[in-house]
Amino acid sequence: MSSFDQDMLDELNLLLKFPTDSLLQGLKIHHDASQSMVNAASRLYSKGLITQPDGGYLTDLGIDLADHARHIQSAMCPRKSSH
Repeated sequence: MSSFDQDMLDELNLLLKFPTDSLLQGLKIHHDASQSMVNAASRLYSKGLITQPDGGYLTDLGIDLADHARHIQSAMCPRKSSH
């Protein structure tokens, strides 16, 4: 596999939505969320990255992957020029 597919991007984007300031805070996917977000949560749960099919908390593996996702996002964001 040479690129992220849309499902992977949806999962990465959902991982980025989890709070970073406390492991005691989770995320709840509400009934009015987009279908892609609901499906991403279900896949992350199936993969053992979150504790509930509609969000919950990040597992240890989920915490690691969310951290990696934040590093990728940070590295890929355009940097402001200091000129």
